[in-house]
Amino acid sequence: MFRRLNIQHSDFSILDYIQEHYRSHTMDRLIPWVTRFGDLGVFWLAFSSMLLLSEKLRRAGLVMIGAISGGFVAGNLILKNLIRRDRPCWIDPLEDMLVKIPKDYSFPSGHSIASFAGAGALLHYSKMLGIPAMVLANLIAFSRMYLYVHFPTDVIGGAALGTLSAKIVTAIADKKSAGKEKDDSKG
Repeated sequence: MFRRLNIQHSDFSILDYIQEHYRSHTMDRLIPWVTRFGDLGVFWLAFSSMLLLSEKLRRAGLVMIGAISGGFVAGNLILKNLIRRDRPCWIDPLEDMLVKIPKDYSFPSGHSIASFAGAGALLHYSKMLGIPAMVLANLIAFSRMYLYVHFPTDVIGGAALGTLSAKIVTAIADKKSAGKEKDDSKG
């Protein structure tokens, strides 16, 4: 599908540009650490679990967990196996891969899904925490291209799916909350 649309050629051009213009010893040491924040969504799930301890941010934590879970099911379990896109490192491996080559398919980026689902939900409830979370989400997304394990369109697709998951879950949570407040005022 991606080859027919000639997207893969553009994707490789962007990846090559990143490798030629951004690779450095410092970045090679830093980026693998950045990407670990997105591994299996563990950081985002741990952070959202901590929010459950705060009465003020409990809803944000619950919505983050819901958004990350919804994005995981849609992206990692369904779309990856439906689309079955090869990773750039499978097609044209770098001589000096900085991380272990993943075994699952490339589209969409699971790191991007979890990061944008978590950060998007958090941003809805707290700008103070959500803005830095969005910065981290973007760094994690970039790290996947830098590490040559995802194409730009994988990252964009993951970010879009994560954002959509956050929007859907926040809308449902806000609607339920508004309905509950309405019922409480009658009572």
